[in-house]
Amino acid sequence: MGEIDDALDRAGYEQVTREPPKTAAARFRLLMKAEKGSTRAVAARLGVSRRTVERYLAGTRKRPRKPLLDALEREVRKAWQPRVRKRARRQAAASGGITIELRARFGYASAAGSTDDPRMRRLTQHLPPDYAARLLNAQDAGASDRELRGIVAEGLQEVYFKDGGNRAQGLEVELIDIDFFDASF
Repeated sequence: MGEIDDALDRAGYEQVTREPPKTAAARFRLLMKAEKGSTRAVAARLGVSRRTVERYLAGTRKRPRKPLLDALEREVRKAWQPRVRKRARRQAAASGGITIELRARFGYASAAGSTDDPRMRRLTQHLPPDYAARLLNAQDAGASDRELRGIVAEGLQEVYFKDGGNRAQGLEVELIDIDFFDASF
């Protein structure tokens, strides 16, 4: 996963309305429900054996070690309140848009007489719903980090650098390096 993919997942998780379960047994039950009762699928998600999953469900083990605890946290975040997160994504794609904050190196291709040296910039910009929809649909389709960067660069090119067509007509923008990327719906 890339920076953009992770940021979109974090933005979706920020929309949850309640805290996820805290105990290991409750977390395992949540994952069992998400995987429709398959201990094999839960074990594969966490990278442990089926027997380990069964021990936590039965209550014979209660405190997972650090690697399992990290995997549990990650997978519970993915499985917790999926409808709430999906609704927030739909709303961002339909009417709200996405606000992105990033520090990245941008490359430019522009008309003669202007500089096209790559520069590090820090931006906070709201992308309209059409770019949000393209970005979220591409993430859902399993697009690569390069494709997601292209969509973000195109959105920033049109909204920020060209100011909706009011300036810098021949400018082409490319995201070269991302130092920091965050998103919110």
